[in-house]
Amino acid sequence: MAVDPFEPAFPGDAVEVGRVLGAWGIKGAIRVLPFAKDPQALFSSRRWFIRPPEAPRAPAPAKPVVYPSLLRITQAREQGDDVVATAQELPDRAAAEAMKGARVFVARSSFPTAGDGEYYWVDLIGLAVVNRQGEALGTVIDLLDTGAHSVLRLRRPGAAEGAPPDESERLIPFVAAYIDQVDLAGRRITVDWGLDY
Repeated sequence: MAVDPFEPAFPGDAVEVGRVLGAWGIKGAIRVLPFAKDPQALFSSRRWFIRPPEAPRAPAPAKPVVYPSLLRITQAREQGDDVVATAQELPDRAAAEAMKGARVFVARSSFPTAGDGEYYWVDLIGLAVVNRQGEALGTVIDLLDTGAHSVLRLRRPGAAEGAPPDESERLIPFVAAYIDQVDLAGRRITVDWGLDY
């Protein structure tokens, strides 16, 4: 298979940041559901890498949908909770509608720099969490948004595969009262939390 020298390669640091909900208007704009409350990752790059939906659409289309691998964004703006964008590769509504369900990725290196004491969730996934006594509490597998604050979701050390969440997971509020230090370079978070909490 020949590689187009003008088509940029899928970045090794690509992060999924949204999903195309469908067309917007009649001129080829798409409506994207961002995966973060603050969609700055979508605005930080004019190159959105595209992958097809993970699950096939139902019913299967008569003709397979071929998604462009890259959208060169000409304009993007917030529209309520969504982002509306136009791209060089989408000349009309039909092209935009065909993008429904596509997954949108942006290179992590193009994200805006986080402020002091701020972190992108994607950077926290996989970090080891220990308490002040140096006891391992687990590894960050996800973050939950409760509205008031975020919560670290950890996989407990030595948790059996298939064990129910109350045995295999631990939740720690991601707030200053419990988080002592986030060391991204050292891949570690130190918290004020007991093994028996």
